[in-house]
Amino acid sequence: MLRKFRVKLNDKEYIVEMEELGAPVVQPTPPPQPQSAPQPAAQPQPVQQAPQVQMDTTGGTEVFSPMPGNILDVLVKVGDNVTENQVLLVLEAMKMENNIVSPQAGTVVAVNVTKGSTVDVGALMIVVK
Repeated sequence: MLRKFRVKLNDKEYIVEMEELGAPVVQPTPPPQPQSAPQPAAQPQPVQQAPQVQMDTTGGTEVFSPMPGNILDVLVKVGDNVTENQVLLVLEAMKMENNIVSPQAGTVVAVNVTKGSTVDVGALMIVVK
């Protein structure tokens, strides 16, 4: 995907176009080990969630987080048809809102983030097929 950047060097401004060649490589971290804690006397009732739509993600294009931040808004859901460069979600990083766009036209087959969640660099956010 071709992206444009404005670069200032020695008091001169340049417009630079760069092509993103691949997703960042992220080493998986093991999940934290649960610690034994005293059990409360009464268990709260679980909240029922809407059934998750499962779609085949093989062969899909994965959209990774380019930077750590907070998800301000998720604009698509599983099954939505999207166009190339359509905004999928809004990621806040360093007090700036960044639109994360679709790298291709297709159907959203997975959404791995929710509004209000935080992501690290390279976290898989959405899959478009």
